[in-house]
Amino acid sequence: MTDFQSPQWLIELKNITVKLGGRDVLNSISFNLAEGEFVGLIGTNGAGKTTLLRTILGLITPNSGQLSIAQSTSQKRSSIFGYVPQKLSVDPNIPVRVFDFVFLGVDGHRLGLPKRSRESQNRVEEVLALLDIDGLATQRLGTLSGGELQRATIAHALVSRPKILILDEPLANLDIKSESEIVGVLSNISKKLGVGILISAHEMNTLLPFMDKVIYLANGRVASGRTKEVITHEVLSGLYGYPINVFDLNGRIVVMADQPGEIDHLGSQ
Repeated sequence: MTDFQSPQWLIELKNITVKLGGRDVLNSISFNLAEGEFVGLIGTNGAGKTTLLRTILGLITPNSGQLSIAQSTSQKRSSIFGYVPQKLSVDPNIPVRVFDFVFLGVDGHRLGLPKRSRESQNRVEEVLALLDIDGLATQRLGTLSGGELQRATIAHALVSRPKILILDEPLANLDIKSESEIVGVLSNISKKLGVGILISAHEMNTLLPFMDKVIYLANGRVASGRTKEVITHEVLSGLYGYPINVFDLNGRIVVMADQPGEIDHLGSQ
């Protein structure tokens, strides 16, 4: 891991290869993420999205290539990232309020409980308002809906003021309305706070109106760029190694192979 040289990029991967169980899970991956960018990491289940995110977070060491993260020598890498896992399981009887849960993230990279200063409490209040859940501050986590709990989890990750927010399939198991609302909030956060956001998903259509660019992962390789540049017959056929069709159905993109069952229908819900 090396310090980043250019302030423009928060993350830069150059020819990253990761081998797990003797096979290439990621093969010569290259892309970057800039301040204030909202980027979708798209791929079918098992494509390697979580492996890629874990590599960026430093939980997996690549076998080759260069991974650079925007950080100064005075900052710990853990303070650079905010992370939202795929699913947070909460005991409905746990006596933890939304405010207290988010407050635990104030100094999430440090051991022990954060000090309850007025400044820290203000930060919690600000991020709750930013996620539009300030009205839920005194509710217990176990009473929240799926969309509300996901917002609280995002607030927990944001309250430490990270430069980069990584979300692993945060839209899974949410209804379409909750998906759209959360993606809209995240897009606003990326622009308002200058946070670089990388969000993984297997279905891209909810992200389409908001993504600055897309990183499409298939067969351990990626194509990245503007959506119209990446989501094409030529590019995706090259990634998969067989013909892939791309359809625009009234503003929704459907990606599918010539042979049924070869690939998930990424645009269909």
